[in-house]
Amino acid sequence: MKKCTFILLLCLFTLISCKKEKDNNGDNGEQVQYIFYGEPFAGVPDVVDVIMYEANQRVFASNNSLNAITERLDEIKSLSVNVLWLMPINEQGVEKGIGSPYCVKNYLTVEPEYGTLDDLRNLVKQSHEKGMAVIIDWVANHTSWDNEWISNKSWYTQNALGNIVSPPGTNWLDVADLNFSNMDMRKAMIEAMKYWIIEANIDGYRFDAADFVPVSFWRDAVSELRKLQEHQEGRKLLLLAEGARVSNFQADFDMDYSWNFYHYLKQLYKGESSITKLYESHQNEYAAIPAGKHKLRFTTNHDESAWDATPVTLFGGQRGAMSAFVLTITIGGSPLIYSTQEIGYSSTVPFFSSTKIDWNQNPTIYEEYKTLMGVYAASPALRRGNLQIFGINPDVACFYRTEGDDAVLTIVNIRNSSKTFSVPELFVNTNWKNLMDNADVTLQTTLQLEPYQYLILGRQ
Repeated sequence: MKKCTFILLLCLFTLISCKKEKDNNGDNGEQVQYIFYGEPFAGVPDVVDVIMYEANQRVFASNNSLNAITERLDEIKSLSVNVLWLMPINEQGVEKGIGSPYCVKNYLTVEPEYGTLDDLRNLVKQSHEKGMAVIIDWVANHTSWDNEWISNKSWYTQNALGNIVSPPGTNWLDVADLNFSNMDMRKAMIEAMKYWIIEANIDGYRFDAADFVPVSFWRDAVSELRKLQEHQEGRKLLLLAEGARVSNFQADFDMDYSWNFYHYLKQLYKGESSITKLYESHQNEYAAIPAGKHKLRFTTNHDESAWDATPVTLFGGQRGAMSAFVLTITIGGSPLIYSTQEIGYSSTVPFFSSTKIDWNQNPTIYEEYKTLMGVYAASPALRRGNLQIFGINPDVACFYRTEGDDAVLTIVNIRNSSKTFSVPELFVNTNWKNLMDNADVTLQTTLQLEPYQYLILGRQ
């Protein structure tokens, strides 16, 4: 092993092992005992119950944004959120840099623009006290060009001339592609992942660009992270892969992305696909993954709102955005809300630079999101119920979900025009409660729906 590689690994190990003790357990050999910062959070939800909020630090403040997020935790919690996802908190690179938080200079330090380790610890502590787990974004596929790892050339992908390259097939010129054939690099990466669980008491990770990284690495990494649960009673981790490669679940991820469903959702609202395709996408996505695993469902995230458009633009205005979100979260999967979505922010939202947000704009939209997510969180049927789809109407989605005594009928007009909907025979002359406003509803043979109107009905 090269001397520089040995020294670097030693430094990485020391940063973590400064909070470890080693015992000699006789025949069992040497056992590592970790000393964790903070008590494990008992409220990490089962994956089927996850309601996730993605925080883009740069919409909360231009500096000290970890503290700014902490100050808005009550508003985030009011959306019935139980998992807070922080975009990368690591120190960012400068060489060839363009301001991306996904350009990591140091895996073991907090980006000074956002705050300090103590600020992160406080954010995690306050989140836990309010009933929210915290996961952070992890960028495993590449580093910045000024990351200290770059001195270990064999840790990176090289071209025929022996030069380190950016990730092939991308335009990510600000970052250098890591070589996952190098076992020293893999070990250092896993040790760095452990650090934030041990030192900041986080509850897991969202793994960026998971499909770019070999499944064999994810198997090793997830296995090692899960072992931390054996070192602290009550420790539970939530691990989300940003990808749609089914083989990722061989690594024991809890969730991955619902990209296929999202594609057909956008096409549906543009009039370029059918409700049948969306239903098929939902069913195919779940048929492809192991039982007990889940898909993250969304109408936007940091990439979409930055490079494409916000839901308000993509789905035909504020009412269309709500219609699409209701359809997305009530058919199944784990819902994601992206910071600014809850106030109906219509402009694109960069994450390479700061955006000043008026969090009091569109208070009616914010209240609607609060009510909707309260309905979702209170309903076992919506979170985990069996799904029955009724009819194939080209303009109106209709499906029924049941779990024990809880039953919810969802009807969504996906068009920006009034529609007359023929109520499925099973529900004609039945009585319901509109879960959004508690109004009594009796379904007749037909139902008049306003543009983008939706109904979430519970059995009386």
